[in-house]
Amino acid sequence: MRNALSDPSFVKVACSSAGNAVDAVHEVAAQIDATDTCFALAFAPEGYDLDALAQGLDAALGGVPVFGCTTAGQITPQGYETDTLLLLAFPKAHFRCASMLIEPLAPLSIPEIAAMAKRHTDRFSHTASWNRLALIFSDGLSKQEDLLVSTLETVLDGLPIFGGSAADGLLFEKTFVLHGGRFHRNAAVLLLLETNLQFQGLGFDHFLPGETQLVITRANPEDRLVYEINGAPAADEYARLVGCSVAQLSPQIFAENPMLVRHNMNYYVRAVSDVTDSHALSFLAAIDDGLIMTLGRGQEIIETLEAGLSISDAQGRQPDFILGFDCVLRKLEIEQKQLGAAVSGIFRNRRVLGFNTFGEQHCGVHMNQTFVGVAFFESNKGHPL
Repeated sequence: MRNALSDPSFVKVACSSAGNAVDAVHEVAAQIDATDTCFALAFAPEGYDLDALAQGLDAALGGVPVFGCTTAGQITPQGYETDTLLLLAFPKAHFRCASMLIEPLAPLSIPEIAAMAKRHTDRFSHTASWNRLALIFSDGLSKQEDLLVSTLETVLDGLPIFGGSAADGLLFEKTFVLHGGRFHRNAAVLLLLETNLQFQGLGFDHFLPGETQLVITRANPEDRLVYEINGAPAADEYARLVGCSVAQLSPQIFAENPMLVRHNMNYYVRAVSDVTDSHALSFLAAIDDGLIMTLGRGQEIIETLEAGLSISDAQGRQPDFILGFDCVLRKLEIEQKQLGAAVSGIFRNRRVLGFNTFGEQHCGVHMNQTFVGVAFFESNKGHPL
């Protein structure tokens, strides 16, 4: 029996911390067998020449399709990292894949996206007894993820969709998705997957609604900007409510004092990315005039992480691996509290692999400060690589 810290059996993991894209590609390509690979996911650190990275992966893997995005950090077999190229190779024996590039995202045409996704799904033939899901990687600065994922949830008719928004190193300047041997801005990649493995989706955060409510009284929904909260300048009112000055507002303050919205009886985080010169708040998910929000109160982040990842299949088996999309603001809070080593240990133990995002998609909703994942389990018919 494999122990908790052994390598996963149904995905091949390759990593490189080389200082440039060319060397990184050589290192990860040497760690996988492209002939056995159906497709690969690449999660890129900040600072690489993206053209060199995309072209290098395309050439080195001999035509194996590679999808992915830029990130605000990677979750590797070692846990949290920030400067590592992570490549996940999904074997032909257990996966089938069909991809679609959605470009441009803004302006987003809902009828056009819906028609494209429907045609894409119809062309993807169903293998008997195999299970289906979808992954979505979108430009984290497009401000279109809310409409995109809700549209796809409707069109794909019950197909579970999981995803994360491409990110950068908290600069909030340029984020890219990878498709067709190129990195793209203002775009998204939709992947339809079939697998003979079993899978379970998961999504959780570590906040409960508090007693303090607030109302957005003036906003620009298209740009996700809030100018007024409770009739006062947004940054001033938010700072007052959380007990600090406007000058003290920072990603750490936003991470520890999130605002929640209620949707279908559940609460979801609407994270703030920064403060503008005019004291408006810039959000990472949808907002609107008249929206009622609640200040969240944090729970113990280690305990909620352990509980959220403690899943098993019908036979009581732990996942072979978990593909994870973890908000960068969670990582920021974890590092602020000096819990990075503990969280990395949990990720290693649970075989979590993925990246830090600017937003997460699950159950038709775009959210923030959440961990979203897909846990893959050996099926009764599955056999390791």
